[in-house]
Amino acid sequence: MRKVLIIVSNANAIGPNNRRTGIFLPEVAHPYAEFEAANYDIDFASLTGDTPYLDALNLAGDPQNLSFLTGNGWAAMQKAIKLEDAGVSAYDAIFIPGGLAPMVDMPENTLLKAVIKEAYERNDVIGAVCHGPVSLLNVKLSDGSYLLEGKNITSFTNEEEHNYAAADVPFLLQTALTNQGAKFHEAEAWSDHSIADGNLVTGQNPASAKGVAQKMIKLLEVQ
Repeated sequence: MRKVLIIVSNANAIGPNNRRTGIFLPEVAHPYAEFEAANYDIDFASLTGDTPYLDALNLAGDPQNLSFLTGNGWAAMQKAIKLEDAGVSAYDAIFIPGGLAPMVDMPENTLLKAVIKEAYERNDVIGAVCHGPVSLLNVKLSDGSYLLEGKNITSFTNEEEHNYAAADVPFLLQTALTNQGAKFHEAEAWSDHSIADGNLVTGQNPASAKGVAQKMIKLLEVQ
């Protein structure tokens, strides 16, 4: 049975006005539903081991979001273990959902960078959506190069951010990813857009979360 570790932020506020934030509900709920339907083992880890926060609870009417909140998903996420205790080498894939929260505690987290480096070099499948690809920033591989260098990547775009949280985020994610050598692919704002480059899968925005999980599953099924 395939095992997926979902790594989540512990942040609950961002920016000079302390905008409330967390993991954007559909960006974790929709992939969780896909992994669950594939009969994968799904565990959660957070950077500190404290209970993560959810954002976009106003979207709870969506069937998969509601299923996550009332079923096994949110219950498991509340019990997320500390990343350093997760035994990441036991997993076939890691997935990082977005929301603004990862922009707070994931750009420079040393352990997270080491986990992603080791997973990538084991040929595990790595997926991230929306602001989740901030986790890929500053990951250096064993040869000293940035993981992002030359990779086909997408994430929440500068255009989307200017209409959402440009006053709150510490930097524009699209720009930062591009500055570390990523080949950034941008689709129409808020449209479903996800891409795979080898075992690395990224999605642009909340509408792309399901597609990221589906591409990850496709990669896992041929391993």
